[in-house]
Amino acid sequence: MAKKIDLDSVVKALNGRVDQPIIAEVLEDLKAEIKEDEEAKAAEKEPKQKKQFGVLISDQAGVLAGNDLVAWVVQVEESASPHVMFERIKRAAYEFNQSKKGRKHPVKTVGEACEAVGAKFFKEQNISIKTKEPVLIMATDNVIPWNDRRQDD
Repeated sequence: MAKKIDLDSVVKALNGRVDQPIIAEVLEDLKAEIKEDEEAKAAEKEPKQKKQFGVLISDQAGVLAGNDLVAWVVQVEESASPHVMFERIKRAAYEFNQSKKGRKHPVKTVGEACEAVGAKFFKEQNISIKTKEPVLIMATDNVIPWNDRRQDD
């Protein structure tokens, strides 16, 4: 495996053994090689694309159609009822509001609690917030149109 050596070490090693013009040429070649390597690495790295969460709701009756709704993705233990989520968020927000930071900037809504309350308060309540920012909810009729014509080749 090749070890990386800085250019100053190369100059020290070559001093006294090789003429100065040759050392200057070697340094120029090495600098050009380093620049090419850096450009190649920069070209290889693609910028990460941000991804977002979404919540898909089955709405077969069409009750939610046309409504713009937002939600937060949360996680509780499997044995807990889903109805405890809101209660646990309220308790975590209450505990946060009792802290020094919470007294300075209290939270008053579920959205503010999800964004501002630290994970420490949620962990005490056995709940974790997966999305600090609200995500869009898309309603679907839960049906994928199926073409009855099949090609039997």
